[in-house]
Amino acid sequence: MNLHQLFGQKRSCSGYLRLPSIFALAAAGRASGISMALLTLLGVSSLVGPAQVAAEAATPDAAATARGLEIAVEADRRDTGFGDFLATITMTLRNKHGESSERRMEVRTLEQAEDGDKSLIIFQNPGDVKGTAFLSFTHKSEPDDQWLYLPALKRVKRIASSNKSGPFMGSEFAYEDISSQEVEKYTYQYLGEEEFDGRNHFMVERDPVDRKSGYSRQVAWIDTDEYRVWKVDFYDRRGSLLKTLTVSGYNQYLDQFWRADLWLMVNHKTGKQTELSWEGFVFGNGYEDKDFNRNSLARAR
Repeated sequence: MNLHQLFGQKRSCSGYLRLPSIFALAAAGRASGISMALLTLLGVSSLVGPAQVAAEAATPDAAATARGLEIAVEADRRDTGFGDFLATITMTLRNKHGESSERRMEVRTLEQAEDGDKSLIIFQNPGDVKGTAFLSFTHKSEPDDQWLYLPALKRVKRIASSNKSGPFMGSEFAYEDISSQEVEKYTYQYLGEEEFDGRNHFMVERDPVDRKSGYSRQVAWIDTDEYRVWKVDFYDRRGSLLKTLTVSGYNQYLDQFWRADLWLMVNHKTGKQTELSWEGFVFGNGYEDKDFNRNSLARAR
């Protein structure tokens, strides 16, 4: 989780969630063995002989890495092909004293066949942020490109890769959280399974490849039936638990694509929270690449 023809047919589900475009790659791990492409991704040199490859694959760490990647790939496969979507988000910011403020925004996302998604977020209210727009080009292996349009200054500001761990518009979501979570951005470890809320979940550790990430690792709980993310723990660069994201209120669109109605990010260090309430999903809007460029930031409404 991508962020989240007409409205798709929709089925309600009592809690399943899916982060927009959370995982992406070719199929990995066959029952007959691990492919050379997978071994390359896992860091096993293509120069080693078959015996050494077999020995490496048989170790617990290699098996856990292969299984974690396999789960990520399958989750991504199930969310491939949505094309584009439009949705409205109400962002609620809460401080440690329970005081809150709200912001409303529109999100437009365009799926890319060979790269990460393109997204445009336009703030509609309150007045002090109205017209602010955020444009993100997610890349599978290169640093993401992100820009912020500030209407008061009539200026487009590029978000430096070194600032991706900073807070997005004063929320508990970082700029790097807003991008689609491509498979290639992480290495993986399968940690086991855990049951809660009547569901069984895979536990998968994701370690960011980007050294400028604000996280040392993440642990995601992904249900074993539909491969949807329900919870993610984020650990800071020192390895301490920093934030927890929980998701709820899943609905299925176009008989395939799951989107959640509610995301809650809790910062364990500050006691602050940010809630994102999603509504009004529309797929098949006919968006094109020209709708997602720097010129579209200033004219976004």
